[in-house]
Amino acid sequence: MTKNAKIKTGKSLISFIFLGVLATSSLKAQEPARPVIQEVSFPKDTVQITSFGAKGDGQQLNTDAINQAINSCSERGGGVVLVPGGLWLTGPIEMKSNVNLHIQREAVLLFTSDFSEYKLVESNWEGEPAWRNQNPISGKNLQNIAITGSGIIDGNGGAWRMVKKSKMTESQWKNLLASGGVVDEKSNIWYPSESSLRGAQQKKPGTIRPETSMEDFRDVKDFLRPNLMVFTQCKRILLEGVTIQNSPAWNLHPLMCEDITLRKVSVRNPWYAQNGDGIDIESCKNVLVEDCTFDVGDDGICIKSGRDKSGRDRGMPTENVIIRNSVVYHAHGGFVIGSEMSGGARNIWVEDCSFIGTDIGLRFKTTRGRGGVVENIFIKNINMFDIPGEAILFDMYYAAVDPIVLAGEKRDAIKVVKYPVTEETPQFQNFVIQNVNVHGAEKGLFIRGLPEMQIKHIKIENANIRAKKGIDITEAFDIQLKDFSITTDTTDPMIQVENSNNVTIEGLKSERETDLLFRISGATTQGVKLSGFDIPVVRKKSEFINGAQDKALTIKK
Repeated sequence: MTKNAKIKTGKSLISFIFLGVLATSSLKAQEPARPVIQEVSFPKDTVQITSFGAKGDGQQLNTDAINQAINSCSERGGGVVLVPGGLWLTGPIEMKSNVNLHIQREAVLLFTSDFSEYKLVESNWEGEPAWRNQNPISGKNLQNIAITGSGIIDGNGGAWRMVKKSKMTESQWKNLLASGGVVDEKSNIWYPSESSLRGAQQKKPGTIRPETSMEDFRDVKDFLRPNLMVFTQCKRILLEGVTIQNSPAWNLHPLMCEDITLRKVSVRNPWYAQNGDGIDIESCKNVLVEDCTFDVGDDGICIKSGRDKSGRDRGMPTENVIIRNSVVYHAHGGFVIGSEMSGGARNIWVEDCSFIGTDIGLRFKTTRGRGGVVENIFIKNINMFDIPGEAILFDMYYAAVDPIVLAGEKRDAIKVVKYPVTEETPQFQNFVIQNVNVHGAEKGLFIRGLPEMQIKHIKIENANIRAKKGIDITEAFDIQLKDFSITTDTTDPMIQVENSNNVTIEGLKSERETDLLFRISGATTQGVKLSGFDIPVVRKKSEFINGAQDKALTIKK
């Protein structure tokens, strides 16, 4: 098994391939020790924002008053900055070390929709350095910071976001058009301004490149939406109790941070919110997310580590993460890794979580060009209900589109081509998933690797899944399914295996009959084994297509 989350540019291809061979031939790594997350600590001194002239009437802009309170508290050695009951309109807030921003339950911290209050700054967008509007809440190179309480932080994201017509009812779309803004040429997407629309028409607007400067992007400033809360290179962070909602883009984005705790946090966005992720933990170390609730417009709980060359050059995997006792409602994925995982991800535990209505339950996505190694992922005690897509998905052909095909939308089939293995080739390996219950999904299990880099060493044990379709495994090696119950609406086939090796199923169960148990495809498929199954009626056990041979499959009752 390779332990390298980064293969530097210039390292010999022979070395890279050797590492890949080691990963292919090795057994699953032993589960590592769990991390200990360092906690925050503050003096009891309390400063109220009203002492600096703040007014909670929803009219006065309180940016200066809130930032002065935070600065004063930090300069005195730290403590609590209290946001009392009221509607507190503000521009960007900059956190400081040793400050706990405490928002009382009767308080709403509302960020202004006046874009002029947000200056363009050097930031990060989807794993790459970029010019963006200043984040509503931010901090860099800080230590010992917290945002606590039971109040609400609202990013006023509706002022920033574009909206797809396909996600609106007819009356909602008419009301949106009547509110102002502009639409694209096809009248399919609404934008809040001409500047926002111009940005959408450019390729990677805002991306920092040697030949560009901030001035090159002023005419598309409205398009460069900020993430609501971003902490960069900070240590010891606590978010507890608050509701964080309505973000312009991602809600929470810790970047290159250490020792992060999220506890009893509620994260909300409209279901149609473009890029409206819950939390994106990027290149961070030692993270605990517990007793949290997510209901958002994109991925719910997501692990990232930079995009393509930028992520590989950074070379910082997200590692030592514990996620437990949390619920995700609407989201593109409940728990997600990728697709920007070029620095790698490892040593992650997900336990005792429920996904209710998420487009996909467990979602692991990447694509060629990313590179990076994702390994040692341990998941158990997961409940899912009403999943429109796959309950469990591994996909190395991520195409940056919504996971569920919208009405009238057409997507081209994947063109399968084998590429050389390079530092840009991503890897998924060493996943253990146990005790999964699913009631309602489009497909139970979907695994799709690359011809040049199969998905490896996946073990799923004690799964009980009710879905429209069954199991689909393509370009994979060493897949172990044990005590796997899959009841489907379709009867043909229950399991498809294509160009894969060493797929072992022990104790397969179903409550319904099937016309076809296995469809085996591809001349390279071999070592598919089923031992023990309990299915009411199997009319045909197997068929072999596209060069597959019958010796590739062994079935023992």
